Amino acid sequence: MARTILASATKEHVIGFDDAFTMIGERINPTGRKLFSKELKEQNYWRVKKEALAQVEAGAQVLDVNVGVPLADEPLIMSEVIPLIQSLTDVPLCIDSSVMDALEAGLKVYKGRPLLNSTTAEEEVMERILPLVAKYDCAVVAISNDDTGISQDPDVRFEVAKRIVNRASDYGIKPEDVVVDPLVMPIGAVNSAGTDVFKLLNRLRNELGVNTTCGASNVAFGLPNRHTINNAFLPMLACAGMTSAIVNVLDDGLVPAVRAADILNGVDPDCSNWIKHYRPAPAAGERGRRGGGRRRG
Repeated sequence: MARTILASATKEHVIGFDDAFTMIGERINPTGRKLFSKELKEQNYWRVKKEALAQVEAGAQVLDVNVGVPLADEPLIMSEVIPLIQSLTDVPLCIDSSVMDALEAGLKVYKGRPLLNSTTAEEEVMERILPLVAKYDCAVVAISNDDTGISQDPDVRFEVAKRIVNRASDYGIKPEDVVVDPLVMPIGAVNSAGTDVFKLLNRLRNELGVNTTCGASNVAFGLPNRHTINNAFLPMLACAGMTSAIVNVLDDGLVPAVRAADILNGVDPDCSNWIKHYRPAPAAGERGRRGGGRRRG
């Protein structure tokens, strides 16, 4: 059974078939956020701190860190932001960039074992990313597309993922350290997008033995009331075999939906995590009766 081990300096987290679904917080990302982009360019990191703490408080077990801003010094920003976040929280991080120098800048200062986001099956990309993964002994997200683009055929996407896993083995990277993104298509454009992913997850789990992730909100792109679709989709993904996803843990109802899926999927023994978070607090009088009774001599 695949167990992808991530770690900060003091805390280990496992993405695995028999483990709770991993929520990777997506909000340290300036894409489409003009003010956040401006702040990062100016090396003003107050919003990074705010987003990191809010997501961990909401339930994220891993934080994705993307500081890609056009014309900014991304390697420098990454090298400053990674230690800053690690000084605030002990959850592992996912270092996310399309810039090779920014990825390595983050890896150089990271304490622990991160997830690197990402490689595709394009040979040029694998030749740049996989040696970096081997050098720093980290895990990597493998996106199921190649130089021909993204296939709508889930069997083709499986073969693309298989090619990355096999290529990674040439560098001594084990399958459990390759977390495959099978690519979720927008359901508004591809009516079979959900069932295609469920079919693909079964093959990735049972034939390749790899853990999986995705940007789950892609499924509802362009549709009204997206968060309701997302909140329904995530438990379905978990029960189909997906083991992690990059999500907005601050979306109303998302975290409870994932935690409920953990119960129904048999990865929350005795419902202990659910009870810890959702057991009603005892009333004031009840607290007194439980802890403040008179001692008898």
